[in-house]
Amino acid sequence: MRYLLISICFIFFGCASFPKKNNFVATTVTSNISNPYFANPNQDYIYKANIEVYDNAFGGIFIVKKIGDQHHRIVFTTEMGNKLFDFSFNKDAFTVNYILDDLNKKILINVLKKDFKVLITEHLIAEETYTITDEIIKKTRLDNKTYYYFESPEIRKIIRANSHKEKVRFLFTDLNDNIAQHIEIIHSNIKLKINLKSITK
Repeated sequence: MRYLLISICFIFFGCASFPKKNNFVATTVTSNISNPYFANPNQDYIYKANIEVYDNAFGGIFIVKKIGDQHHRIVFTTEMGNKLFDFSFNKDAFTVNYILDDLNKKILINVLKKDFKVLITEHLIAEETYTITDEIIKKTRLDNKTYYYFESPEIRKIIRANSHKEKVRFLFTDLNDNIAQHIEIIHSNIKLKINLKSITK
């Protein structure tokens, strides 16, 4: 009987939705999501970057430039100025302008595309809203993936999750004048971690 009860509890909690597993409290207060961190076309966003992918580490300079409405260019170079990758996002179009052979893997490009699109997407519709302690959590979808935006009141964290489990965590710290001085992107299902520290003047 004890083992049966344990099994039933395991099944119940294992199948619980992501909000329920994390004790989110649903609220009827709703507002859409506004992400200001890469939204200024007059600002060059420059970060010292370290990308750890599988057993490789790449360090250098990560630059984001907003060129127009829903149009961004993202370039990652070595500190000597040699390109590692160069991507363009223009509305729903994504272009690989250049990528180093060591990084030129279709799966990795798709992962980076999803991650960077989260960083630069400015406006999203909140489908559901929750609270926990002093944070507001807004659930949305981007490219058929579910994301939870944690605000207090600025966006401090974004989590991509399936029905039950966290997949990717975005952390924004040292916020100053709509610039996140430190950004971390941590994947839980693959060996990929991106660490960005602002050197924007």
